[in-house]
Amino acid sequence: EAGHADAVVVGRALIANPDLVERWQGGHPENEPRPELFYGPGAEGYTDYPFLEAA
Repeated sequence: EAGHADAVVVGRALIANPDLVERWQGGHPENEPRPELFYGPGAEGYTDYPFLEAA
């Protein structure tokens, strides 16, 4: 009733953007997730997305 969200779901966006909050706050573009790498072995597709200052 107060206009606040009970939950905010950002799963795929968060996987591809380790600094998602900063991107949203600054109006910066998001990295595109690579779903073909989801649920696979290794770090590729999970920990190799660039941070905002490196993009």
